[in-house]
Amino acid sequence: MTHSDIWRLSATDLTTLTRRGDLSATEAVQASIDRMDEVNPDLNAVVEDLRTEALERAHSLDHVRASGQATGPLHGVPVTIKVNVDQKGHATTNGVVALKDVIAPDDAPIVSNLQKAGAVVIGRTNTPEFSFRADTDNALYGRTHNPWGSHISPGGSSGGAGAAVMAGIGALAHGNDIGGSLRFPAAANGAVTVKPGLGRVPAWNPSQKAERGLLAQSMSVQGLITRSAADLHLSMPSLIASDARDPFHVPMPWRGEVPDRPIRVAFTKNTFGYALHPEVEKALDTARDALVDAGYAVEEVDPPDVFECGRVGYRALMGEVLTLMKSDIEAAGSQTIREIFDVYFQEFPPIVEIELVKMLAKRSHYAREWSLFLQDYPLVLSPFLPQPFFKPDRDTEGAEGVHEVLGCAVYSYAMNFLGLPAACVPARLADLPKGPQPINVQIAAQRWREDLAVDAAAAIEARVGQMCAPLWNQMARV
Repeated sequence: MTHSDIWRLSATDLTTLTRRGDLSATEAVQASIDRMDEVNPDLNAVVEDLRTEALERAHSLDHVRASGQATGPLHGVPVTIKVNVDQKGHATTNGVVALKDVIAPDDAPIVSNLQKAGAVVIGRTNTPEFSFRADTDNALYGRTHNPWGSHISPGGSSGGAGAAVMAGIGALAHGNDIGGSLRFPAAANGAVTVKPGLGRVPAWNPSQKAERGLLAQSMSVQGLITRSAADLHLSMPSLIASDARDPFHVPMPWRGEVPDRPIRVAFTKNTFGYALHPEVEKALDTARDALVDAGYAVEEVDPPDVFECGRVGYRALMGEVLTLMKSDIEAAGSQTIREIFDVYFQEFPPIVEIELVKMLAKRSHYAREWSLFLQDYPLVLSPFLPQPFFKPDRDTEGAEGVHEVLGCAVYSYAMNFLGLPAACVPARLADLPKGPQPINVQIAAQRWREDLAVDAAAAIEARVGQMCAPLWNQMARV
């Protein structure tokens, strides 16, 4: 293998080589840095270059292995961290100019867990202001571009993470998700992710001066964007390690009990009146056929009301945002983000005061309905978005733009309100008039069964293939 090929390796393949001693951590990290130098100037996915400390850490890891000490499961794997999470000594900007000097006093649990497993952070990735757009642009760092081309947004809020990992800048990319911020970038870039369920991955930012709102705490989760489902199985067990700083973390193993076979999958194309694009329907059919071929029992049946649950959940979140964040957005946000939030409040009329308390209580009703349904159907295969991914800045185009970007994404934020895990995996590469574009589908799972969702994503990937190969060919031609 030549040095120029190392960046192409999955985290799974990398660790096979680094832990065996066939490849040094330094070589693995240097290859990703070289790839970053090659493609990041055009993408603007990584906005803080950490090569110096990354190479120092890689040398240290090589010394650990050479001295006969045990290596971690992610030994030498280059990763990126999103700029809205604390990494000791670095600014947790959240994409906001006013926060550019907020230096983290310590690592967040996810950073600690990745490093304890042997991963090496090579850079920090871009996010929109306040990490509250499904696109990635801000006045502090500028726009992140999708490696597939300028016709597709890179997604958000973990847009830098999605663009970076799919372009080959690191084998794993950290992101987080309060309404779709892992799954939107995965869908935009043709990556694979699983939004963990509530309590699965410990979370906290040591730099924060106050606790987040209750819905932010219960809907937001930390996770990874990868190029393959296998890399999620490799890396997620390290992410879910307990950290006492998150008092509500649930210490459970990654793998649950082996379920009865065949696993029943509820399959739905219901888009609640939103037009289902033919390419999305083809992706759904391909995903269904892949699961059937893999031995799953797929039945076309609608799960409990996703539309009502999702809309109520996001309206409740907007009520919390209006109450706790509006003043910060007005004081520190750009004119663009202020105008977008004005339209958010139109699309999702905030639930406030006594009605907000009632809807927080009703959340248990929705979760119970889903828990009962998932007893019979442990997995739910559905669209992620009803249309192919949108263009950059679509959410700046008033009510129509925000409606296309977020209004129709009920399968996304419903899972956050319910606290359920949901994988997002490409099932088709569509040849659209403006250029090729991956189409992702979503697989929701029983509570605590992220592993089942990732297994199903792997079965779909086995039929469709990984989107990184055609993407890298595409980038080579540009």
